[in-house]
Amino acid sequence: MAFKNQKKKISELDQIPDSSIILNGFGKVDYHDTYKITISTNKYSVDKITSDLFKLTPLFKYLLKIRDYIIKPFGIKTSDEFKEAFKTDVEAHYSIGSKAVFFTVIDRNEKEIVMAENDKHLNFKTSVMIEKKEKSTDVYQTTIVQYNNFFGRFYFFFVKPFHRFLIKKDLKNMLRKINDLWRHNPFSLKIGSVCSLTK
Repeated sequence: MAFKNQKKKISELDQIPDSSIILNGFGKVDYHDTYKITISTNKYSVDKITSDLFKLTPLFKYLLKIRDYIIKPFGIKTSDEFKEAFKTDVEAHYSIGSKAVFFTVIDRNEKEIVMAENDKHLNFKTSVMIEKKEKSTDVYQTTIVQYNNFFGRFYFFFVKPFHRFLIKKDLKNMLRKINDLWRHNPFSLKIGSVCSLTK
């Protein structure tokens, strides 16, 4: 029952939020998705939330290996090129040009971090955006993809189910852990808290 209740709190939106900056300079969008959750605190920065959403779990590492096997013939970057992401400081501030866990930050403001990785087959952007309310925060994760050729379309056809599964899994984990922490000890969620949401 608890799992079903958590699932209902993850919304898949039909459109990218109007206030998002992810579309800036991108051009044609061949694929997009946006997922939204609401967490029970307004104390976390977009940097903190980005770190925790992209933190590696054993399942994520396993699915990365499957992804690497699929994409190896296409010459697309594998997870071996993201080794530094395993050492990421979860309290970092991600400036433009830095690596936000896996991907390079190409644009940002106080509410949103936009990351990208492009190759000869496709261009890819993902962003984490927050909207703080009086006692809560709406968290949006958006992905957009532009195919550069047939192989980009072919590759993403196989990767898309893993992509969608992982995003929803990460959002469910964040939703459950933050909201459980808030219910059991609301005073622990202070500004500048260094508690890890994914332990």
